[in-house]
Amino acid sequence: MSKIYQAIQKRILVLDGAMGTMLQRYNFSEEDFRGKRFKDYPTSLKGNNDLLSLTQPNAIADVHHKYFEAGADIVETNTFSSTSIAMADYNMEDLVYELNYESAKIAKQVADEFSKQNPDKERFVAGSIGPTNKTASLSPDVNRPEYRAITFNELRIAYKLQIEALIDGGVDVLLVETIFDTLNAKAALFAIDEVLEERNMEIPIMVSGTITDASGRTLSGQTVEAFLTSISHIPLLSVGFNCALGAEQLKPYMQRLSNKTEFFTSAHPNAGLPNAFGEYDQTPEQMQLLIEDYLKDGLINIIGGCCGTNPEHIKAIADVAKNYEPRQLKVYV
Repeated sequence: MSKIYQAIQKRILVLDGAMGTMLQRYNFSEEDFRGKRFKDYPTSLKGNNDLLSLTQPNAIADVHHKYFEAGADIVETNTFSSTSIAMADYNMEDLVYELNYESAKIAKQVADEFSKQNPDKERFVAGSIGPTNKTASLSPDVNRPEYRAITFNELRIAYKLQIEALIDGGVDVLLVETIFDTLNAKAALFAIDEVLEERNMEIPIMVSGTITDASGRTLSGQTVEAFLTSISHIPLLSVGFNCALGAEQLKPYMQRLSNKTEFFTSAHPNAGLPNAFGEYDQTPEQMQLLIEDYLKDGLINIIGGCCGTNPEHIKAIADVAKNYEPRQLKVYV
Protein backbone atom coordinates (compact mmCIF):
# COMPACT_ATOMS: atom_id res chain seq x y z
CA MET A 1 0.00 0.00 0.00
CA SER A 2 1.42 3.42 -0.99
CA LYS A 3 2.28 5.90 1.74
CA ILE A 4 -0.08 8.51 0.34
CA TYR A 5 -2.95 6.01 0.51
CA GLN A 6 -2.14 5.39 4.17
CA ALA A 7 -1.95 9.14 4.88
CA ILE A 8 -5.25 10.00 3.16
CA GLN A 9 -7.13 7.60 5.41
CA LYS A 10 -5.83 9.34 8.53
CA ARG A 11 -6.26 13.02 7.71
CA ILE A 12 -7.36 15.59 5.16
CA LEU A 13 -4.38 16.11 2.88
CA VAL A 14 -3.48 19.65 1.81
CA LEU A 15 -2.44 20.31 -1.77
CA ASP A 16 -0.33 23.33 -2.71
CA GLY A 17 -1.53 26.54 -4.38
CA ALA A 18 -0.82 28.12 -7.73
CA MET A 19 2.66 27.86 -9.24
CA GLY A 20 1.97 30.62 -11.81
CA THR A 21 0.76 33.07 -9.16
CA MET A 22 3.99 32.58 -7.24
CA LEU A 23 6.23 32.87 -10.29
CA GLN A 24 4.66 36.23 -11.15
CA ARG A 25 6.23 37.58 -7.95
CA TYR A 26 9.69 37.05 -9.42
CA ASN A 27 8.88 39.28 -12.39
CA PHE A 28 11.19 37.23 -14.61
CA SER A 29 12.36 38.89 -17.85
CA GLU A 30 12.84 37.28 -21.26
CA GLU A 31 16.54 36.87 -20.35
CA ASP A 32 15.62 35.12 -17.08
CA PHE A 33 13.42 32.65 -18.95
CA ARG A 34 16.22 31.97 -21.43
CA GLY A 35 19.09 31.61 -18.97
CA LYS A 36 22.50 30.84 -20.44
CA ARG A 37 21.39 27.66 -22.17
CA PHE A 38 18.69 29.26 -24.34
CA LYS A 39 20.33 32.66 -24.71
CA ASP A 40 20.17 32.56 -28.53
CA TYR A 41 16.92 30.59 -28.92
CA PRO A 42 15.08 31.82 -32.04
CA THR A 43 11.62 32.23 -30.48
CA SER A 44 10.38 34.27 -27.50
CA LEU A 45 10.36 32.18 -24.30
CA LYS A 46 8.84 34.56 -21.76
CA GLY A 47 5.73 33.00 -20.29
CA ASN A 48 6.95 29.42 -20.65
CA ASN A 49 6.79 28.78 -16.90
CA ASP A 50 7.66 25.09 -17.22
CA LEU A 51 11.00 26.03 -18.80
CA LEU A 52 11.98 27.72 -15.52
CA SER A 53 12.62 24.24 -14.08
CA LEU A 54 15.70 24.24 -16.34
CA THR A 55 16.68 27.91 -16.34
CA GLN A 56 15.62 29.00 -12.81
CA PRO A 57 15.49 25.74 -10.80
CA ASN A 58 16.18 27.50 -7.50
CA ALA A 59 13.02 29.60 -7.90
CA ILE A 60 10.92 26.48 -8.55
CA ALA A 61 12.42 24.75 -5.49
CA ASP A 62 11.74 27.89 -3.46
CA VAL A 63 8.04 27.85 -4.42
CA HIS A 64 7.74 24.20 -3.37
CA HIS A 65 9.56 25.04 -0.15
CA LYS A 66 7.14 27.87 0.67
CA TYR A 67 4.08 25.66 0.10
CA PHE A 68 5.44 22.87 2.29
CA GLU A 69 6.27 25.44 4.98
CA ALA A 70 2.68 26.68 4.75
CA GLY A 71 1.43 23.19 5.59
CA ALA A 72 0.97 21.45 2.24
CA ASP A 73 1.21 17.66 2.22
CA ILE A 74 1.42 17.49 -1.57
CA VAL A 75 3.09 19.81 -4.10
CA GLU A 76 2.57 19.63 -7.84
CA THR A 77 5.44 19.50 -10.30
CA ASN A 78 5.98 22.51 -12.55
CA THR A 79 4.81 20.52 -15.59
CA PHE A 80 1.27 21.68 -16.33
CA SER A 81 2.20 22.41 -19.98
CA SER A 82 5.08 19.94 -20.37
CA THR A 83 3.70 17.93 -23.28
CA SER A 84 4.95 18.01 -26.86
CA ILE A 85 1.54 19.45 -27.82
CA ALA A 86 1.75 22.48 -25.51
CA MET A 87 5.51 22.94 -25.96
CA ALA A 88 5.03 23.24 -29.73
CA ASP A 89 4.09 26.87 -29.05
CA TYR A 90 7.76 27.46 -28.20
CA ASN A 91 9.27 24.92 -30.63
CA MET A 92 10.47 22.98 -27.60
CA GLU A 93 8.91 19.56 -28.18
CA ASP A 94 12.32 17.92 -27.88
CA LEU A 95 12.66 19.09 -24.28
CA VAL A 96 9.56 17.33 -22.95
CA TYR A 97 11.27 14.42 -21.24
CA GLU A 98 13.88 16.66 -19.61
CA LEU A 99 11.29 19.22 -18.45
CA ASN A 100 9.21 16.59 -16.69
CA TYR A 101 12.14 14.66 -15.28
CA GLU A 102 13.90 17.73 -13.86
CA SER A 103 10.67 19.25 -12.50
CA ALA A 104 9.87 15.99 -10.70
CA LYS A 105 13.39 15.79 -9.29
CA ILE A 106 13.27 19.35 -7.94
CA ALA A 107 9.93 18.78 -6.21
CA LYS A 108 10.96 15.39 -4.84
CA GLN A 109 14.19 16.74 -3.34
CA VAL A 110 12.25 19.41 -1.45
CA ALA A 111 9.58 16.90 -0.36
CA ASP A 112 12.25 14.49 0.94
CA GLU A 113 13.88 17.33 2.87
CA PHE A 114 10.60 18.08 4.70
CA SER A 115 9.78 14.39 5.24
CA LYS A 116 13.20 13.90 6.81
CA GLN A 117 12.65 16.85 9.17
CA ASN A 118 9.28 15.45 10.27
CA PRO A 119 9.00 11.69 9.57
CA ASP A 120 5.50 11.63 11.12
CA LYS A 121 4.22 13.87 8.31
CA GLU A 122 5.32 12.42 4.99
CA ARG A 123 5.31 14.92 2.11
CA PHE A 124 4.39 13.92 -1.42
CA VAL A 125 4.85 15.04 -5.04
CA ALA A 126 2.06 14.96 -7.61
CA GLY A 127 3.10 14.89 -11.26
CA SER A 128 0.98 17.63 -12.85
CA ILE A 129 -0.53 16.56 -16.18
CA GLY A 130 -2.43 19.44 -17.78
CA PRO A 131 -5.14 19.24 -20.46
CA THR A 132 -2.91 20.59 -23.30
CA ASN A 133 -4.08 23.55 -25.39
CA LYS A 134 -6.10 21.41 -27.81
CA THR A 135 -9.39 19.55 -27.47
CA ALA A 136 -10.24 16.15 -28.94
CA SER A 137 -14.02 16.59 -28.58
CA LEU A 138 -14.66 20.03 -30.04
CA SER A 139 -13.86 21.79 -33.29
CA PRO A 140 -11.83 25.02 -33.00
CA ASP A 141 -13.41 26.15 -36.28
CA VAL A 142 -17.06 27.20 -36.02
CA ASN A 143 -17.46 26.74 -39.80
CA ARG A 144 -16.18 23.14 -39.68
CA PRO A 145 -17.89 21.37 -36.78
CA GLU A 146 -16.46 18.02 -37.87
CA TYR A 147 -12.82 19.22 -37.68
CA ARG A 148 -10.53 18.19 -34.83
CA ALA A 149 -7.14 19.79 -34.13
CA ILE A 150 -5.86 16.68 -32.34
CA THR A 151 -6.58 12.94 -32.27
CA PHE A 152 -6.89 10.62 -29.30
CA ASN A 153 -3.78 8.76 -30.41
CA GLU A 154 -1.71 11.93 -30.71
CA LEU A 155 -2.73 12.86 -27.18
CA ARG A 156 -1.94 9.36 -25.89
CA ILE A 157 1.58 9.45 -27.36
CA ALA A 158 2.26 12.94 -25.96
CA TYR A 159 0.98 12.04 -22.52
CA LYS A 160 2.93 8.80 -22.44
CA LEU A 161 6.28 10.57 -22.77
CA GLN A 162 5.32 13.02 -20.03
CA ILE A 163 4.18 10.24 -17.70
CA GLU A 164 7.35 8.18 -18.19
CA ALA A 165 9.52 11.18 -17.34
CA LEU A 166 7.47 12.12 -14.26
CA ILE A 167 7.72 8.58 -12.91
CA ASP A 168 11.46 8.45 -13.66
CA GLY A 169 11.83 11.76 -11.80
CA GLY A 170 10.29 10.24 -8.68
CA VAL A 171 6.70 11.50 -8.33
CA ASP A 172 4.48 9.77 -5.77
CA VAL A 173 1.19 10.27 -7.59
CA LEU A 174 0.02 11.34 -11.07
CA LEU A 175 -2.49 14.19 -11.24
CA VAL A 176 -4.52 14.58 -14.43
CA GLU A 177 -5.95 18.04 -13.81
CA THR A 178 -7.97 20.99 -15.11
CA ILE A 179 -9.91 18.64 -17.38
CA PHE A 180 -12.14 20.64 -19.71
CA ASP A 181 -12.46 17.80 -22.23
CA THR A 182 -12.85 14.32 -20.78
CA LEU A 183 -11.66 12.72 -24.02
CA ASN A 184 -8.27 14.37 -23.46
CA ALA A 185 -8.27 13.00 -19.91
CA LYS A 186 -9.15 9.52 -21.13
CA ALA A 187 -6.12 9.66 -23.44
CA ALA A 188 -3.96 10.54 -20.41
CA LEU A 189 -5.47 7.73 -18.35
CA PHE A 190 -4.98 5.30 -21.24
CA ALA A 191 -1.33 6.36 -21.45
CA ILE A 192 -0.87 5.93 -17.68
CA ASP A 193 -2.34 2.44 -17.93
CA GLU A 194 0.05 1.61 -20.77
CA VAL A 195 3.13 2.81 -18.89
CA LEU A 196 2.19 1.01 -15.67
CA GLU A 197 1.52 -2.22 -17.55
CA GLU A 198 4.81 -2.00 -19.46
CA ARG A 199 6.72 -1.34 -16.23
CA ASN A 200 4.70 -3.79 -14.13
CA MET A 201 4.20 -1.16 -11.44
CA GLU A 202 1.46 0.79 -9.66
CA ILE A 203 1.18 4.47 -8.85
CA PRO A 204 -1.77 6.36 -7.36
CA ILE A 205 -3.78 8.49 -9.82
CA MET A 206 -5.69 11.69 -9.07
CA VAL A 207 -8.19 13.13 -11.56
CA SER A 208 -9.47 16.70 -11.35
CA GLY A 209 -12.01 18.15 -13.76
CA THR A 210 -13.09 21.73 -14.40
CA ILE A 211 -16.65 23.02 -14.23
CA THR A 212 -16.38 26.02 -16.51
CA ASP A 213 -19.42 28.12 -15.56
CA ALA A 214 -22.81 28.26 -13.84
CA SER A 215 -24.18 25.64 -16.24
CA GLY A 216 -22.40 23.07 -14.07
CA ARG A 217 -20.74 21.39 -17.02
CA THR A 218 -17.24 20.88 -18.36
CA LEU A 219 -16.32 22.76 -21.54
CA SER A 220 -17.07 19.64 -23.58
CA GLY A 221 -20.59 19.56 -22.10
CA GLN A 222 -20.53 16.92 -19.38
CA THR A 223 -22.38 17.18 -16.10
CA VAL A 224 -20.71 16.16 -12.82
CA GLU A 225 -22.29 12.72 -13.03
CA ALA A 226 -21.35 12.17 -16.69
CA PHE A 227 -17.76 13.23 -16.02
CA LEU A 228 -17.55 10.85 -13.07
CA THR A 229 -18.96 7.95 -15.09
CA SER A 230 -16.45 8.62 -17.89
CA ILE A 231 -13.36 8.23 -15.68
CA SER A 232 -14.47 5.75 -13.01
CA HIS A 233 -13.38 2.66 -14.95
CA ILE A 234 -9.84 3.18 -13.60
CA PRO A 235 -9.08 2.63 -9.91
CA LEU A 236 -8.31 6.19 -8.80
CA LEU A 237 -6.91 7.58 -5.59
CA SER A 238 -9.16 10.62 -5.90
CA VAL A 239 -11.53 12.51 -8.15
CA GLY A 240 -12.37 16.18 -7.84
CA PHE A 241 -12.54 19.63 -9.40
CA ASN A 242 -10.19 22.58 -9.75
CA CYS A 243 -9.87 25.96 -11.49
CA ALA A 244 -12.50 28.15 -13.24
CA LEU A 245 -14.56 28.68 -10.07
CA GLY A 246 -13.95 29.87 -6.54
CA ALA A 247 -14.75 27.73 -3.50
CA GLU A 248 -18.22 29.24 -3.09
CA GLN A 249 -19.28 28.56 -6.69
CA LEU A 250 -17.69 25.11 -6.73
CA LYS A 251 -19.33 23.77 -3.58
CA PRO A 252 -22.63 22.47 -5.07
CA TYR A 253 -20.70 20.44 -7.64
CA MET A 254 -18.41 19.02 -4.97
CA GLN A 255 -21.51 17.99 -3.02
CA ARG A 256 -22.86 16.11 -6.02
CA LEU A 257 -19.49 14.49 -6.68
CA SER A 258 -18.98 13.49 -3.05
CA ASN A 259 -22.40 11.85 -2.92
CA LYS A 260 -21.80 9.82 -6.09
CA THR A 261 -18.23 8.55 -5.96
CA GLU A 262 -16.55 5.68 -4.16
CA PHE A 263 -13.13 7.36 -4.57
CA PHE A 264 -11.53 9.90 -2.27
CA THR A 265 -12.38 13.48 -3.28
CA SER A 266 -10.24 16.56 -3.98
CA ALA A 267 -10.83 20.24 -4.61
CA HIS A 268 -8.45 23.05 -5.42
CA PRO A 269 -10.59 26.06 -6.32
CA ASN A 270 -9.43 29.51 -7.38
CA ALA A 271 -9.15 32.41 -4.92
CA GLY A 272 -12.64 33.52 -5.91
CA LEU A 273 -13.56 34.78 -9.36
CA PRO A 274 -11.24 37.12 -11.29
CA ASN A 275 -11.91 40.85 -11.19
CA ALA A 276 -12.08 43.15 -14.25
CA PHE A 277 -8.28 42.99 -14.55
CA GLY A 278 -8.12 39.19 -14.36
CA GLU A 279 -6.75 39.29 -10.82
CA TYR A 280 -7.95 37.33 -7.81
CA ASP A 281 -8.93 39.35 -4.74
CA GLN A 282 -10.12 36.70 -2.29
CA THR A 283 -8.06 36.85 0.89
CA PRO A 284 -6.75 33.78 2.73
CA GLU A 285 -9.25 34.48 5.54
CA GLN A 286 -12.18 34.67 3.13
CA MET A 287 -11.14 31.46 1.39
CA GLN A 288 -10.62 29.71 4.72
CA LEU A 289 -14.25 30.37 5.74
CA LEU A 290 -15.56 28.97 2.46
CA ILE A 291 -13.32 25.90 2.65
CA GLU A 292 -14.46 25.27 6.23
CA ASP A 293 -17.98 24.77 4.86
CA TYR A 294 -16.61 21.90 2.73
CA LEU A 295 -14.99 20.39 5.81
CA LYS A 296 -18.06 20.74 8.05
CA ASP A 297 -20.12 18.91 5.42
CA GLY A 298 -17.56 16.10 5.09
CA LEU A 299 -17.00 16.63 1.35
CA ILE A 300 -13.22 16.49 1.17
CA ASN A 301 -10.16 14.25 1.41
CA ILE A 302 -7.66 16.52 -0.41
CA ILE A 303 -7.94 20.32 -0.40
CA GLY A 304 -5.76 23.02 -1.95
CA GLY A 305 -5.82 26.09 -4.17
CA CYS A 306 -5.64 26.95 -7.84
CA CYS A 307 -5.39 30.34 -9.63
CA GLY A 308 -4.68 33.30 -7.36
CA THR A 309 -3.74 31.23 -4.32
CA ASN A 310 -0.38 31.50 -2.58
CA PRO A 311 1.27 30.12 0.59
CA GLU A 312 -0.83 32.42 2.77
CA HIS A 313 -4.00 30.83 1.35
CA ILE A 314 -2.60 27.33 1.82
CA LYS A 315 -1.60 28.08 5.42
CA ALA A 316 -5.13 29.29 6.16
CA ILE A 317 -6.56 26.14 4.57
CA ALA A 318 -4.11 23.84 6.39
CA ASP A 319 -4.85 25.53 9.72
CA VAL A 320 -8.57 24.80 9.45
CA ALA A 321 -8.27 21.37 7.75
CA LYS A 322 -6.42 19.87 10.72
CA ASN A 323 -9.53 20.42 12.86
CA TYR A 324 -11.73 18.14 10.76
CA GLU A 325 -11.99 14.48 9.92
CA PRO A 326 -11.63 13.46 6.27
CA ARG A 327 -14.65 12.46 4.22
CA GLN A 328 -15.59 8.83 4.75
CA LEU A 329 -15.76 6.66 1.63
CA LYS A 330 -19.14 5.39 0.64
CA VAL A 331 -19.47 1.64 0.15
CA TYR A 332 -21.79 0.63 -2.67
CA VAL A 333 -23.30 -2.87 -2.56
